[in-house]
Amino acid sequence: MATTNISIRMDTELKSQADAFFGELGMNLTTAFTIFVKQSLRDGKIPFEISLNQPNKATISAMLEAERIAKDPNVKGYHDLDALFEDLNG
Repeated sequence: MATTNISIRMDTELKSQADAFFGELGMNLTTAFTIFVKQSLRDGKIPFEISLNQPNKATISAMLEAERIAKDPNVKGYHDLDALFEDLNG
């Protein structure tokens, strides 16, 4: 099998972290990259989800509501699970 060289620019700290991580798995960065490419070709896609991890409108709304409730002095809070379950069970 013929091989070829690929040059990749990467942040120095990121490369150091990747070298350490993949080393713990018993491989170097070249092997890890080769595995990534082979899996991509096998699946016909990048083998993991790529997203901005930004919450949608419903999640943002729920987060704002939770923040409002947490700051509301009229909302009863609990520091004891037994007390919470006692109130829930009536």
